[in-house]
Amino acid sequence: MALSGPRLDPKTGKAEALVVLCHGYGADGNDLIALAPILQRALPFAAFAAPNGPQPCPGAGRQWFAITELDPQVMHQGVLAASGELRIFVEGELRRLGLASDRLALVGFSQGTMMALHIGFENPKPAAIVGFSGMLTGAPASNETPVLLVHGDTDTVIPPEALFLTAATLGAYGVRVRWHLSRGLAHGIDEPGIGLAGSFLSLAFAGGLRFSGESAGALG
Repeated sequence: MALSGPRLDPKTGKAEALVVLCHGYGADGNDLIALAPILQRALPFAAFAAPNGPQPCPGAGRQWFAITELDPQVMHQGVLAASGELRIFVEGELRRLGLASDRLALVGFSQGTMMALHIGFENPKPAAIVGFSGMLTGAPASNETPVLLVHGDTDTVIPPEALFLTAATLGAYGVRVRWHLSRGLAHGIDEPGIGLAGSFLSLAFAGGLRFSGESAGALG
């Protein structure tokens, strides 16, 4: 069954960019589409789509894949299994809006970050990836997409060490990475992080994140 989920049209008429929001374990598209009006302050020209994960989650919500342990190698198998459906959804949204992949950005939270970081280095290659409170589960297939990572320093679900490991791994592959550690934030998204995401995506869509020779660094 094809993925579906809530959408938000751009403020300025015809969409000039697409932001796909990938939710975390036990949530659904309605959870992350709530970020769209906030991000749209910096991206009035962008359309937003937040697909529901393909599987029901035990208890409530949806999941991209079942989580049995926080082992990147184990979770990578789940990412691989779910990536095809997400890729089909993204490609369908780009066709629907008449946009090329360089007008796409992927934003993920937790398990959704794992998904965004995987498909974001394949085809279609987006303009940027933003990952909140997540981790990289496998090596990137390319180094062409800039990344912003945001994580809470009191996160006990996915420890903040995952941010530094992910940033270091991506940087070693030549990916342009920026990161921010939110003080006092647990497993969630805060206002400063959303603000950084909006600025990062606006810069990416304006062409301001093209390769500059720097691979990694902190923001704020």
